[in-house]
Amino acid sequence: MNKQKRVAILTRFQERNPHPTTELIYSTPFELLIAVLLSAQATDVSVNKVTAKLYAVANTPERLLAMGVDAIKDHIKTIGLFNNKAENIIKTCRLLLDKHQGKVPEDREALEALAGVGRKTANVVLNTAFGWPTIAVDTHIFRVCNRTGFAPGKNVDQVEQKLLKVVPTEFKPNCHHWLILHGRYSCMARKPHCASCLIEDLCEFKDKIYS
Repeated sequence: MNKQKRVAILTRFQERNPHPTTELIYSTPFELLIAVLLSAQATDVSVNKVTAKLYAVANTPERLLAMGVDAIKDHIKTIGLFNNKAENIIKTCRLLLDKHQGKVPEDREALEALAGVGRKTANVVLNTAFGWPTIAVDTHIFRVCNRTGFAPGKNVDQVEQKLLKVVPTEFKPNCHHWLILHGRYSCMARKPHCASCLIEDLCEFKDKIYS
């Protein structure tokens, strides 16, 4: 895919949704961090249901740590991998209190040192909470970038590096959100909505579905 076509795609996304953001509900960087931790292999809708009740009880590292792992598990048990996630929440809260005065660090290395936080989670927090021009690649973005030809790669790291290379600077802060929303609501895995797709004429997918 050439530069002109990529810019045209991003321009359409921008015109339709000038101020995209995550569908996770949060009010502080810490709430966002915990929500992203919980979102692995879970939908944003299911995470929002859990955090609405959890944050009403505890929404700071101190309060979650005081709850203890069993109480956290009880709050998040409707989400997949809840046992591991509860353990990671406790470990992360302890690290934040011990090393960062209870605040979420605006630093990639420090974020990735937290329990359960990998590159993707760090990218989401840096982008959404702090406005960094990072591009987190999840399964939706990986699919969209490969299917459309926008930024193909064999794995999420390759797609991320390709996106950082080909996406113009002015589009980088919002690119992650546009692509994930497009993958979630239009370019779905099993049956993409090609007939009503905003970028159908620019997409290079050869097996488009119109029925």
